[in-house]
Amino acid sequence: MAPARIRTAIVGYGLAGSVFHAPLISADPAYALRGIVTGDPGRARAAAERYPDARILAGVDQLLAADEFDLVVIASPTPSHVELAERTLERGLATVVDKPLAVRAADAERLIALADSRGVPLTVFQNRRWDGDFLTVRRLIEEGELGQVWRFESRFEWLSPRPRPAWKSGTAGRDGGGVAYDLGAHLIDQAVQLFGPVAEAYGELDRHRENAVNDDDSFIALTHTSGVRSHLAMSSLVARRGFRFRVLGSASAYSKWGLDPQESQLAAGMSAVDEGFGVEPAESYGRLGRDGDDRPVPTERGGYRRFYATLAEALAGRGPLPVDPRDALAAIRIIETLHAQRG
Repeated sequence: MAPARIRTAIVGYGLAGSVFHAPLISADPAYALRGIVTGDPGRARAAAERYPDARILAGVDQLLAADEFDLVVIASPTPSHVELAERTLERGLATVVDKPLAVRAADAERLIALADSRGVPLTVFQNRRWDGDFLTVRRLIEEGELGQVWRFESRFEWLSPRPRPAWKSGTAGRDGGGVAYDLGAHLIDQAVQLFGPVAEAYGELDRHRENAVNDDDSFIALTHTSGVRSHLAMSSLVARRGFRFRVLGSASAYSKWGLDPQESQLAAGMSAVDEGFGVEPAESYGRLGRDGDDRPVPTERGGYRRFYATLAEALAGRGPLPVDPRDALAAIRIIETLHAQRG
């Protein structure tokens, strides 16, 4: 007999639900996308059209009342993550929470304790661990190509012409709005994955939009206990993007421009099983070396599919979760502290 597919529901069908989770889940034969929760009529119609085998549910109460799901993916606005995850975990449902797991570290710790006490799997969608350019940086460091790394510079920035969702524009930074929680949760996680725990953190959480209630242009500097310094920039307001990565070491340096293609590919409708998914063209490769003496480095293929593939193995008892939820605490604590210092 073929193994039973993991009956999955997604809560929220905005950017996270429609561009990332639903396409990735539907592309993996281990899963059956059985439910999508959205109270927005337009999104409900779009979800029903694209995923006709999924029930479109108006609210979480309907999902919890139905005894037909094994896994719930919470892709709702950040301020709702904790309340929803508490309900799914108490119901005994394996739970994926889109980053950040929570706005406050105490809430994240409570969720982790709840999951542990109930014996229910809980993980966090830190998908940027599987960006092709990040995988390339990790490989170069592990192979010693850079020598001793001194400084890691990472930027995630753009000039967005799209209207921001009401919750993003109206939620205070300390309550989960702003680019520090939205993008910094990824960049800090990547830095900690590469260089370990953080001893000191400094941040500039700036607002430039008129009447802004949260940060739209931020910078965070980390000093790792390993001695490496990470300089992280995140913005939705830059008129000209900077490099994505610049890694400076004792033997060499690596620089890379442009964003990983997987998000734009998924948004354009490319299937995650397409042979071109996650593949970056040669003209976008980063360069390794010194000024006047460097070479292009092929970018590793991006691997967002690995998150759900690894999760399927974990739910079958054959390996660890793709992301330990305790890993999410580092970024949450740093961002929460920086907001508190800002006042």
